[in-house]
Amino acid sequence: MLIISEQEARALVSVEDAIAAVEQCFAAMAAQAARNYPVVREGVGYQDAVFGVKAGCDASAPILGLKAGGYWPHNMGKGLSNHQSSTLLFDADTGRACALVSANYLTGVRTGAASAIATKHLSRPDSSVLGIIGAGAQSQYQLRATLAVRAIRRVHAWNRSAENLTAFGRIVEQLGLEFVPESGAQAVAAHADILITVTPSQKALVEKSWVRPGTHINAMGADTRGKQELDPALVATAALFVDETAQAISIGECQHAYDAGLITDRSFRGSIGAVIEGLCDGRRTADEITLFDGTGVALQDLAVADLAVRAAAKRGLGSSVDY
Repeated sequence: MLIISEQEARALVSVEDAIAAVEQCFAAMAAQAARNYPVVREGVGYQDAVFGVKAGCDASAPILGLKAGGYWPHNMGKGLSNHQSSTLLFDADTGRACALVSANYLTGVRTGAASAIATKHLSRPDSSVLGIIGAGAQSQYQLRATLAVRAIRRVHAWNRSAENLTAFGRIVEQLGLEFVPESGAQAVAAHADILITVTPSQKALVEKSWVRPGTHINAMGADTRGKQELDPALVATAALFVDETAQAISIGECQHAYDAGLITDRSFRGSIGAVIEGLCDGRRTADEITLFDGTGVALQDLAVADLAVRAAAKRGLGSSVDY
């Protein structure tokens, strides 16, 4: 078995590589060559933690495996990231476990990649102003991935923590971009061509009336029952795209509009994979508000873990152990 550490994973997978790998896995999902299995996500009952398991198989690759981990809210006080996860890959031909990959960085970069892929295919090509609501650890992945697909010149952002917002602003300015810290989510939405929400919120942060025509929204925070970042009325009036419909209506941003009867299974224009494959329209007009509900699927995690394994084999990295 090959074991890849957190430090090695960071060195092996770039943002650009992750975007290419995740885009390919979304296309495979749309072509029905890859499938995610039902997600297990539960409160642990200890340390206020939430633990989950996501698994799937891309038969076109082939890649088979699972990612296990979750959210430990008290980790920061221990000098650790609150998000902790690991990916286990199996040989699709034999079923034997073949690689264990640290997935903290890879989860961040694949989430940024998914958002960037939606931005690439759904936002207006001339989009130059990025709005980010939430300036935690994931925000810089979102920023760097967006820069890989759009020529952003200015970033507006808001976060409940002024300290986090200031730290994020330093990253933005180090990348040569103009940074505008805002006092609330409404001001961010008012300026954004591309709006990304990436928070653990359990109530709407963005109202329908705040969003300008032509905006593209990536709702990336909701991945658990009860989480919410957007006004359900906004969700109901946008052109809706998902990574996977079943997750969007059960644990994603769309769960609230769906439960309220504002949208149905037929309200979705399609998956982002279907847009990539040309199986459905993406943005139809310059004034249309497009929304990608990114819940995070197993195949994203497996794609970047497999990328790390293949890169490690070429570069002689990772630790090989008998298993």
